[in-house]
Amino acid sequence: MRFLMLNWRDPKNPQAGGAERVTLAYLLALIERGHQVFWYANDFPGASPEEIFQGIKIIRGGGKGTSVLKARQWYRRQPQFDLVIDQHHGIPWFAPWWAKTNCVAYIHEVLGPIWNSFYSWPVSAMGQWQERWTHSLYGRVPFWTPSDSTKKVLQLHGVRDIHVFPNGTDATPLAVLEPKRIETPLRLVTVSRLAPNKRVDHAIQALKILLEKKADVRLTIVGTGDTEAALKETAGELGVSDRVEFAGQLNESEKNAQLRRAHFLVHTSVREGWGLNVIEANAMGTPAIVYPVGGLVDSTVHDETGYVTGDETPAAVAEAALNILSAPEKYEQLRVNAWNRSKTFAWDKVVEPVCDWLEQAAVKARPA
Repeated sequence: MRFLMLNWRDPKNPQAGGAERVTLAYLLALIERGHQVFWYANDFPGASPEEIFQGIKIIRGGGKGTSVLKARQWYRRQPQFDLVIDQHHGIPWFAPWWAKTNCVAYIHEVLGPIWNSFYSWPVSAMGQWQERWTHSLYGRVPFWTPSDSTKKVLQLHGVRDIHVFPNGTDATPLAVLEPKRIETPLRLVTVSRLAPNKRVDHAIQALKILLEKKADVRLTIVGTGDTEAALKETAGELGVSDRVEFAGQLNESEKNAQLRRAHFLVHTSVREGWGLNVIEANAMGTPAIVYPVGGLVDSTVHDETGYVTGDETPAAVAEAALNILSAPEKYEQLRVNAWNRSKTFAWDKVVEPVCDWLEQAAVKARPA
């Protein structure tokens, strides 16, 4: 069968992130089943118009506001596809109205408050309204999403047919859980694209609070992005630059080493589709402290594999970290639970039900 993924970023896009990593894993699984797989994405400087990437035919054209039209023009020249996967990142591709074949919608998170992180009013309000309207328009299209949190929001927006498949992770859980005592200096790590919606500044503020409470603590920030300079400035203004390491973009081995070394992953995002880095940390024997937001409440089981804070404040992160310093037995329990749970998200356990569902969607009677 022939499958087409529509997603504005492809794996080689400089802005590619967790969404592209999990998308790639699912598409590679379809190739292993003998299917043809195509990925249409936005163009970016230096990119080839077409290339083969790990067996996937990637086509690029257009940018924000134009790639939907470019995709439609390209699509008209292609042989019939069995299924088009319309991946939403705030704005969809409207494929069910022009693809003339079976379509499903794929969405990691409903942006909602994330619009406020990037745009001021009234653009942010218009973005949120557009998103709700789009979901209502797609109300009868089958949706695929990684978390129950996203499912609940989609239902409120009028979507009726929603299938939840938790994401897998590329991180192989440690074969043996290494000893790691909860002790000072307390080592915290964030692994994230440095963007406004990730609120990495909250992790720096939590560090400041911990230091004011006389805790010996260090923070490592893994990742790069538009807010890196501002975050370094924040660390300087708070007087904690000597306690914060900006590690930059690391390869998988280096990233896993940071996760293995840390006592906690700290994730203070506005909202996530799932929280892939939480499971990656768990695989390295590291629990997480996360905000009580969509996606993160799905990837972290409160008081079992980590802590979901009571509110979205740096003070709440600091409180969770302080409480565990005096509870070494509890910390070890969190580590073991997190490590064991991470094993259930291995790709070989996750991809099969998704591919089965996609194949079933592809063989339905096509729209007239």
